[in-house]
Amino acid sequence: MTAILRKELADYFTSIRFIILFAMMLGVSAVGLWAASQGIRNTNLPEGFIFLGLFTTPGIPLFGSLPVLIALIVPLIGIALGFDAINSERTGGTLSRVLSQPIYRDSVINGKFLAGIVTLSIMVGTMILLISGYGLRMIGVPPTAEEIIRLFMYLVLTIIYGAFWMALAILFSVVLRRIASSLLISLGIWLFFSIFILLVAQAIANAFIPTVDATQAELVRNGELAQMITRTSPIVLYQEATRGLLTPVVVGSLGMLTMSQVAYMIPNPLSLGQSILLIWPHLTSLISLSLICFAASYVVFMRQEIRAT
Repeated sequence: MTAILRKELADYFTSIRFIILFAMMLGVSAVGLWAASQGIRNTNLPEGFIFLGLFTTPGIPLFGSLPVLIALIVPLIGIALGFDAINSERTGGTLSRVLSQPIYRDSVINGKFLAGIVTLSIMVGTMILLISGYGLRMIGVPPTAEEIIRLFMYLVLTIIYGAFWMALAILFSVVLRRIASSLLISLGIWLFFSIFILLVAQAIANAFIPTVDATQAELVRNGELAQMITRTSPIVLYQEATRGLLTPVVVGSLGMLTMSQVAYMIPNPLSLGQSILLIWPHLTSLISLSLICFAASYVVFMRQEIRAT
């Protein structure tokens, strides 16, 4: 598997695709730093979390804040790294040649998946380090130990999130013969979970619990049902987990709340342990989805018949 891993990493790092994706991440870093430089002084940040304001300060046009932009960009990177992992080799006739060597079949798909994880980790890690380094010079406030841990957990969360989309793209690459089909289906799922799920969730909630002449309790149930449906989207899970890590404030992190409840709540920052407990269901859900997609692609690939063409 080590040989496959090195070969895939060499292919990634010398390809035009990697240069474009890496330039995209550099652009995201620049946009995040620009937004922080414009609005971090006017943002009410919790005491002790000034450095995290570099990643959460709103001001990015169309997206609002940097985590929202990253939540939409990382799936595209994961899909770009995995949509042609297997079917391109099969179409080019190189897959049968590779498997004719003394290499286990599972080493091929494991090596491709690990190479994509390493490439994604380098991109996301570079983005966080660039924002942290230039942001430290800009605001002059060093991060606390808790902020460093939160940023590290955010890095791990983002890698897991990108791994799900890459595993999904690899699954379609294994199942479908055509490269264009696997790419279009992966992008279609990304569009559905990023845009249309919000419309579908609200429509379903309104169908079961109408909001016309509804009481306050019915409105709360309507919002809870819509929120439960939107949480079937990995993008929503990632955004909520990111909010719990980077903006650890009680209000807005506990789900649906009425105005009377919010009026009596003090927006105190959550401790690190409380934030972990808050995002633990989201994190385990993303890990489970990633493992399910990769396991499905692994089983299908191991059972496929591969002939020399």
